[in-house]
Order: sequence, then structure tokens, then C-alpha cells
Amino acid sequence: MKFCSNCGKPVNIAIPAGDNRERYVCSDCGTIHYQNPRIVAGCVAEFQGKILLCQRAIEPRPGYWTVPAGFMELGETVADAAARETLEEAEAQVEIGALIAVVDVLQAQQVHVFFAGILAAASFAAGDETLDTALFLPADIPWDNIAFPSVRIALEQFLRNSENGRDDFCLRTAPGQSLD
Repeated sequence: MKFCSNCGKPVNIAIPAGDNRERYVCSDCGTIHYQNPRIVAGCVAEFQGKILLCQRAIEPRPGYWTVPAGFMELGETVADAAARETLEEAEAQVEIGALIAVVDVLQAQQVHVFFAGILAAASFAAGDETLDTALFLPADIPWDNIAFPSVRIALEQFLRNSENGRDDFCLRTAPGQSLD
């Protein structure tokens, strides 16, 4: 950040009074510009024991497989964002279930939140950001071509929960791995 979105003057990096972290602070009007992580919401959607995956058409990692996920919008809940992303990326209606994973992706300044989901029918297709969509049996998941560590964490937790009949969730930090 170089300029204040409030007045247009240059910003400096400083620790504001009463704070304990460096922030962008306007040198003219004093506005403090906080930068916080962005929320990515996703869904591990299941239909009759198979998991819906999307092959990415966009950067980063085009051609790799992922679960439907994307940035949360203002005015929606995290669960609503996961359902919307499933509709946008896989053209599938999903019933959002239990929270299964929360993954801190520090290097990308993001938090990835994944829910379990149930597809009402085997009705899905590639959306604008997707090359292909498919249902995979757990043994057939293309693990070597999963787009992001956070998606691997969510899929693994979903499968562990399914094996154990559990609805609890996993809280993790992706260990020094990049989204690139």
C-alpha cells in the first residue's frame, strides 16, 4: 500500500499508539489501514460415496484438481460462500454440512474454511473457472494432482471423519507450503 484510500496521501509503516504491530498509517489524515486475512470457503461434496472435484482452469495451478472453493463475499456466511462456490465452479447444488477443516495459509494471507456437503443428485458441470468436474471414489482421488495443501488437508480430514463416523473438524496451519 502506497497511498491512503481515505485522502490519497502517502502512507508510512508505523506502530500506531495503543497497538503492537506495524500498520500502514496515513502521513496526513492519520487513518490506520488494517490488513487482515481473506477467507476462502470450500466444500467437500459427496454423492453416494464419491467426492466431487473440479479441475482448475485458472491460475494458480491450472489443470490441477481441487474441491469447489473461493473467496467469501461481503454479506454472506461462510457456509453460504461454500455453497455459492460449489454452484459457480461445479454447477452443483449442495447441502452444506459439518465444518471439517480450518487451514491458516499464512504466506497467502488467507484462511481456508472447508465444509462437508451432500449433493442432492449427480448433476454437475464445469463452471467458468473449471476445465472439468468428476466424482471420485476415495481410492481414485488424484492425490498427486491436488492443487493446494489446504485441499489435501480437507480431503484427508473428510475421509478420516467418514471412516470414523465423526462430524468434528480439523484446525491446521499449512506447513510452509505455497499456493503457487
